[in-house]
Amino acid sequence: MAQITLHDLAKKLNISVSTVSKALKDYPDVSEKTKKKVLALADKLNFSPNIVASNLRTQHTKIIGVIIPNIVHDFFSKVIGGIIDEAEKNGYIVILLQSNENYELEKKQLNLLIQQQVDGILLSLTVETKKFKHIKRIQQQGIPLVMFDKVTDSIDCSKVVIGDKKSAFDAVSFLIRKGNKRIAFFGGSMVALNFNQRFNGYLEALKEYRVPFDDRLVYMCNKNKEYADGYSAAERLIEDHGVNGVDAVFAATDVIAVGIIKYFNDNKINIPKDIAIFGFGNSFMSSIVSPALSTVDQPGYEMGINAVDILLTEISHKNENENISLRNIIIPTSLKIRHST
Repeated sequence: MAQITLHDLAKKLNISVSTVSKALKDYPDVSEKTKKKVLALADKLNFSPNIVASNLRTQHTKIIGVIIPNIVHDFFSKVIGGIIDEAEKNGYIVILLQSNENYELEKKQLNLLIQQQVDGILLSLTVETKKFKHIKRIQQQGIPLVMFDKVTDSIDCSKVVIGDKKSAFDAVSFLIRKGNKRIAFFGGSMVALNFNQRFNGYLEALKEYRVPFDDRLVYMCNKNKEYADGYSAAERLIEDHGVNGVDAVFAATDVIAVGIIKYFNDNKINIPKDIAIFGFGNSFMSSIVSPALSTVDQPGYEMGINAVDILLTEISHKNENENISLRNIIIPTSLKIRHST
């Protein structure tokens, strides 16, 4: 059965197409009687307006594209919640894509969003992204772009992040003040700016409290399987240093930290008596794992809201041919101290 159009409704009611359109949009210059007739017929015939086509006539799709590395990640699920809530509140539809930490897929997905004629794009980079030609193409086409969480200094655009370096500094400083001196760092790819900054915060805290840095206590988890990486890296840590050779671990993500906790529990290494553990993200699992994980509270929902607000402002300025002022928003974090420390 062919899709019902505005023209079909207008013909059946013997009124103009513009009157039908205005009635459906609740314009005040259409009588209540006419509105009721239009709405009743539209409901009877299961009429669904082609919003995209309508918006394209005004050069706006009212769609924003979002690319994130991992949808199932607890932090990103919070970010998505903030993005969708704020977008819908402002009448926008969200196309959500997952790059799965894959650079080639990220490139394909950006091209897809261009083809869908989105009004703007929110992007969190993969850990593999080292080249940025595909992102610069977005900017060359005049599509507003805001990066969040995993960003790069190589692209000049608005960004929404947390203070990764300061957050890591605060966490490691807490461990040091608790008397820990042999603190291992478990992180991800240093290509990702947030992991790089968390490592720098770790180094800065050691320097501030005059704790010697030992590069043998640095373990990289680069396989994009953070839980398994945390578990296997914890095994290497004990093989390399023994239980007495390390007194704390700072993990760059909660998922890595949970892998560490699992290994220590399996091998009867007492947390925090033998080795304390500090995570990053304040994910749901951080509060239910045993022992409960001390972590950096990373406010993902607020990040999503801020990213959408900035993007919609830039879309509005573009539509009005106004200059766009780039913004860098740093969302405050806090420490959640639990039993693992």
